[in-house]
Amino acid sequence: MLYYNLSPEKALKELKTGEEGLSDGEAARRRAIYGLNDITSEKRISALKVMLGQFSSPLVWILVAAVIIAFALNELTEAAVILIILILNAFFGFIQEFKAEKAIEALKKMTALKAKAIRNSQLIEIDTKELVPGDIICLEIGDRVPADARIISLSNLEVQEAALTGESTPVEKTIDTIEGNAGLGDMKNMVFSSTIITMGRCRAVVTHTGKESEIGRIAKMIENAEEAKTPLQIKLHHLAKWLGITVIAIAIIVFAAGIIRDGINYTNALNMLIVSIALAVAAIPEGLPAIVTISLAISVKKMVKKNALVRKLASVETLGACSVICTDKTGTLTHNEMTVRKIFANNEIINVFGSGYGTQGNFSANPEKIRLLLTAGMLCNESEIVNEEGANKVIGDPTEGALIVSAMKAGLNHNRLKEAYSRIDEIPFSSERKMMTTIHRSASKTVAFSKGAPDVLLEKCSKNLINGKEINLTKTQKEEILKKTEEFASSALRVLGFAYNFEKTGKKECEKDMVFLGLQGMIDPPRSEARDAIAKCRRAGIKVVMITGDHKNTAVAVAKELGITGCVLTGKELEKVKNLEKAVETIGIYARVDPKHKLKIVEAFQKKGHIIAMTGDGVNDAPALKEADIGIAMGITGTDVAKEASDMILSDDNFTSIVSAVEEGRTIFDNIKKFVRYLLSSNVGEVLTIFGAMMAGLKLPVTAIQILWINLVTDGLPALAVGVEKPEQHIMERSPRNEKEEIITKKESVFIVSLGILMMIATVGMFLLGLIQKGWVWGTAPDAGTYTYATTLAFCTLMMLQMFNVINNVSEKNSIFKTNILNNKYLILAVFASVLMQIAVVNIPSLAELFEVTALPLKDWAYIMLVSSSVLIAGEIFKRARK
Repeated sequence: MLYYNLSPEKALKELKTGEEGLSDGEAARRRAIYGLNDITSEKRISALKVMLGQFSSPLVWILVAAVIIAFALNELTEAAVILIILILNAFFGFIQEFKAEKAIEALKKMTALKAKAIRNSQLIEIDTKELVPGDIICLEIGDRVPADARIISLSNLEVQEAALTGESTPVEKTIDTIEGNAGLGDMKNMVFSSTIITMGRCRAVVTHTGKESEIGRIAKMIENAEEAKTPLQIKLHHLAKWLGITVIAIAIIVFAAGIIRDGINYTNALNMLIVSIALAVAAIPEGLPAIVTISLAISVKKMVKKNALVRKLASVETLGACSVICTDKTGTLTHNEMTVRKIFANNEIINVFGSGYGTQGNFSANPEKIRLLLTAGMLCNESEIVNEEGANKVIGDPTEGALIVSAMKAGLNHNRLKEAYSRIDEIPFSSERKMMTTIHRSASKTVAFSKGAPDVLLEKCSKNLINGKEINLTKTQKEEILKKTEEFASSALRVLGFAYNFEKTGKKECEKDMVFLGLQGMIDPPRSEARDAIAKCRRAGIKVVMITGDHKNTAVAVAKELGITGCVLTGKELEKVKNLEKAVETIGIYARVDPKHKLKIVEAFQKKGHIIAMTGDGVNDAPALKEADIGIAMGITGTDVAKEASDMILSDDNFTSIVSAVEEGRTIFDNIKKFVRYLLSSNVGEVLTIFGAMMAGLKLPVTAIQILWINLVTDGLPALAVGVEKPEQHIMERSPRNEKEEIITKKESVFIVSLGILMMIATVGMFLLGLIQKGWVWGTAPDAGTYTYATTLAFCTLMMLQMFNVINNVSEKNSIFKTNILNNKYLILAVFASVLMQIAVVNIPSLAELFEVTALPLKDWAYIMLVSSSVLIAGEIFKRARK
């Protein structure tokens, strides 16, 4: 039922109630039908289910297999390391539990605890949750609305609905019937749960409670929205799946080849099983999940310093992939602080500078010439400016706060002015009168100041104050003033007129034959830094879309000032669009939208293949924040609901922080690609070394324990160091990458396999060189000393090949000779530490015995370094070829 279409009488009749309210018995009966006026979550996610969900990835299955393999080989250290990796990943996933429930809890906190209702013909105070449709509630200034309701009587009622609709100024309410379908912001005869009464009072009949209220419907949308996997999670899932299949296939092929070559017997089968297991361990980059997690965590720490708090690690990379930012206007692109921008007085337009409630700012003309106008705005006012923690805040109506601030910029002091002009009477504002008058007494005289709609005020004025002189107000002058009013309004300014009366100050005559003082036009101004941030987004190929509950003209004016381009569409117009997926690319501004519209917009972009970042601060933003690929909530002005539904929170509410986050997101994906390429090319080298030697009929060039050691020292610190590389040049001048782009492309797969083949040739070649130097003849079994020397050469060569390979991956596109690798001190330290550990293993007798190696002379190390550097040369050739 659209209760705003009904008159108060018909609404009462439809709800089977009256102005005397419900009886306790009838209220109890209805409560049994409609339930409590409460928001409760129907979904319950058990902690056990969340924990088990952390082990559903194929990469995790591979790691579990690696633990079993490590135990089978009696490598307890390797098994323990992999187990720690598994536990850490499970922990980071587990802490994200119950996000939907948390959002619902935040919604619960917003509901009022008590409500004033008429029961059994008496006004009583009851728990909010006991309200039912048909209850008559009474509301006054400062009250939080406890349920959705149709107004049946009111006096000067204004309601702050910003958290629900996104509209920055309080909404003036009416009792009149509204025809047709109306958007949430246009239902002027309704009040909604969790909004706040900022002026006046009313009686209303409850129409919807609990999850049937507007805020309840938002709760449903939050609860039902599915958590989409991030692009990084999808890509790592595909990579792990591909890797797992490849590892199993190669292990089976090697096992089968060995059995075919050397025959079926227990000893051979056992040996081939050990070789196959070693091969599988060599192929598994067990450090990958931990390195991804740690790299993301480091990026999160960097972003905190840039005022962006990430609640979900994978969101860092997602933001770097975004191609569209859907942003709320109020409080995100604007200050959510009304500011006087233009004044019309003395037949001239005066510009007022500065923004928000700060008193820094000046005028384009001498403010002394408009002192009386500014005085009227400051005194004909019900609001106050207070300073909290060094920042000004308005207590009351934001529009009235803007008038006080404009007067303060001219040097007027509110408290002193109130003392000098003590208020003795007033005629309050009403929607019928559209004006307000206050009467003051100073030391020598009594004066009445009025403010209101310019057209209404002009009808009560007979004179105009021009440069301190009162002159008769002609019809032509009135038309000129109204023309200026329209000019201000077309720039999305909210315009108020001001007048005074010295001669007639009684309540009955003070609003007759007044003297017109001028106009003040105000707006919630855009953040000065937001324009630059939007320009950076445009250069980065990211489309910025404004989505607001505010009026169309206001949205267009703000968008124009910020440099947001594209067509404009209202919520009503959006509902009529049949193919939003097609239209969405051309639209840059959405005005007068409801929460359901925001979801439609986000879903339309997602169907077009875009990665969406959605910013917002209100309750109305929460479903879209949850549905978007990454939801970004405002930390200062954001509601708890928005924060709980988001992936990231801006601690300074500054749009520019998003740009920094995008850069960090792009950087982390680059770095993830770099260390994945490094890990895979190195591990492919290990696999091919074993596979190639097997196919050539040679003994293993490196043993299982040596492979485990190489994985331990090369898959850890060096890979992690690559993960903290600084951004590549011009990273913010690239177009957003295609969401379908894999971490490893076909070209990079060729590069990885090519490097693997090179590593195999180098390692097996050094192994053969070691055997031949000791007098080995092909076709014979080498003695223990010869084999130990040869495997030591191969072992050290394979390890050093990977050290050169990590340097190879410092830059994806640029030559290593054009990259200052000293910029990454962590990489230098990691490589140095890994090489030292390798030297220690070879030269410390107890370790050498454990790893079955022997000390090498310096000339052998020279050969190893020379051969290993071939990887670096191959990398340079590949980069040049790709260019």
